[in-house]
Amino acid sequence: MSLTNERKKYLRQLGHSLKPVVTVASKGVSETVLQELNRALEDHELIKVKLSVDDKAAAIKTVCDSANAELVQSIGHVLLIFRAAKKPNPKLSNLLKNQA
Repeated sequence: MSLTNERKKYLRQLGHSLKPVVTVASKGVSETVLQELNRALEDHELIKVKLSVDDKAAAIKTVCDSANAELVQSIGHVLLIFRAAKKPNPKLSNLLKNQA
């Protein structure tokens, strides 16, 4: 599910105004965090995740692999990740809200 450069650019534009909806704290990607990641990705498709961990590179890989999401951008301790929803909700999806 590799994103093209044009698609990543578009997603970065959409993600610019988003606030982080999930925080990965010092305990890492726990089962609870993973459930919240999956719920947020299913609802919004494009989300920001804030990392408060020491090993940022390992946390990025764990978050993306565990949630089966694509990393769009990483700036500082904030990630922008994307996973297409099976049935996107037009009222919640960050992609569909911006197409109107």
